[in-house]
Amino acid sequence: VANMPGGVPLTSTLALTNATLPYARALAAKGWQQACREDKGLCDGLNIVGGKVVYAGVAEAFGLPLAKIDAVLA
Repeated sequence: VANMPGGVPLTSTLALTNATLPYARALAAKGWQQACREDKGLCDGLNIVGGKVVYAGVAEAFGLPLAKIDAVLA
């Protein structure tokens, strides 16, 4: 069912908040670069950093070179 969260809006909002708030706090406290260095999950959400593609799917789709995330965050 496409819109199950719409059937339980309060519960789905609380679940989404509980899942994302730790990331938002880390980004706010440490800045995005340091937070990404410390949390692979955040790095996995990046597509492009400083004009360089760091996500394999995007690089493949557009025929662009793939940059290593560690080099971009250094």
